[in-house]
Amino acid sequence: MSHSLRKARIVLHIARGVLLAATVFQRASAAKRQDLIRAWSRHLLHLCGMKLVVHGDAHTIDAGTLVVGNHVSWIDIYVVNAWRPTPFVAKSEIAKWPVIGWLAKTIGTVFIEREKRGDARRIMHHLASELSAGRNMFVFPEGTTSDGQGLLPFHSNLFQAAVSAGAPVQPVAMVYKDAAGNPTRAPAYIDDMNLLDTLNAMLDAAPLEVHLYVGEGIEPGAQRRELSAMAEATIGAALDAMRRGSMPVEIDRTSASVVSA
Repeated sequence: MSHSLRKARIVLHIARGVLLAATVFQRASAAKRQDLIRAWSRHLLHLCGMKLVVHGDAHTIDAGTLVVGNHVSWIDIYVVNAWRPTPFVAKSEIAKWPVIGWLAKTIGTVFIEREKRGDARRIMHHLASELSAGRNMFVFPEGTTSDGQGLLPFHSNLFQAAVSAGAPVQPVAMVYKDAAGNPTRAPAYIDDMNLLDTLNAMLDAAPLEVHLYVGEGIEPGAQRRELSAMAEATIGAALDAMRRGSMPVEIDRTSASVVSA
């Protein structure tokens, strides 16, 4: 299938998402909304030439969990939603993206203004409230995207939400691979790239696989820097294992070093 045809189908799929969000989604139950988001996200991955492979799904915690993961691309959001729809904390710039920004707002995305001093505190209180109410929330602790070949240092501020709510933290790791099973930078949303640049790179590299590893939940009790260090160690170990083509194993989290952020 040509790139032009694939892009046309993606545009039609986004238009269908807008229609669903403006009609059916507004009246749907919480469970039905999850089904709609999951199905829409899975089809978007398919149209982008990407197959999702989930490891460790038995670790999935159903409710009241701060889910954290590594960040490579805008497509990460739809990878996670294809696994388990979860509201995200995203940079405020996404809210201004045509169509996509509106869709993100509609499904509960929380936008943080990084340049605004104190906004992280506002977001933290919002997250704590959502977690206390039994809802899941997703945060990218790196604070920005990487090229997918390494893990940037975690910022621990938003882990305070889990501490305040007495909620568990669930680490997840995502690795993108090409048709030969090798890690690829194709989906990376870095430097001066825009959304269309990344989409073109993914279509050029297709077929792709994204491997998502669901780590064992970290129970409440630790402070935010300890939670951050344990989550970072778990995700880092899972990324290393998946890049080598092996299944991640649970690490000894007591050995995770604590760093300031």
